Amino acid sequence: MNQILKNKRALITGGSRGIGAAIVKRLASEGADVAFTYANSPNRANEIVQAAEALGVRALAIQADSADASAVVGAVEQTVDKLGGIDILVNNAGVLVVAPIDDITLTDFDRTLAVNVRAVFVATQAALKHMKEGGRIINIGSTNAERMPFAGGGVYAMSKSALQGLVQGLSRDLGPRGITINNVQPGPIATEMNPSEGEFAEMLKKQIAVARYGTAEEVAGMVAYLAGPESGYITGANLMIDGGFSA
Repeated sequence: MNQILKNKRALITGGSRGIGAAIVKRLASEGADVAFTYANSPNRANEIVQAAEALGVRALAIQADSADASAVVGAVEQTVDKLGGIDILVNNAGVLVVAPIDDITLTDFDRTLAVNVRAVFVATQAALKHMKEGGRIINIGSTNAERMPFAGGGVYAMSKSALQGLVQGLSRDLGPRGITINNVQPGPIATEMNPSEGEFAEMLKKQIAVARYGTAEEVAGMVAYLAGPESGYITGANLMIDGGFSA
């Protein structure tokens, strides 16, 4: 890699597996020191730390539940304390509840909004206290903000749609400060939680223009570009990476 992020400090929420882990490794491979949060599985988190450190950067795993606003703020403060600042924030942590509307509990609803929306706002507000000109804020949204082709996903889709309005509005606040904010909106991506094989996957593949699931590494590549110096004229954008699922 080109080490285009050398001397940058990044925090990735939900970085111990799937898309989050791929983002941690990609930013580290491009020279950024990385901190990431995880909710469970300290052994897995330690493996990600070791993989990042093997690339020659500093790495820090922080246990934090994104539904807990104080824990989110604490993760930002730990990042700043241990890495000396924060230049890149990737709001990746998210939860997905798929169920008929009659079966979704208020607890499910509140946790979805707490993790998928409130935590993004809380982390962003906390990071901005330390972020200087050239800072980058990148949210991991979803193609479902614009297309939900199956029943049971209404609350999830709503939570991801909220991020669209947030980045568009905050781009006006942050533009004069030289800080960009964008959404990356993945379509079906092959992860442990969303396998690319099986009846559900085959149903989705028929709706994807390239007829396959994406990879976490492909999403991480888009995030790395948005985190880098060539993306300074992109802000307030909702960028699909979904193989034409929403086309």
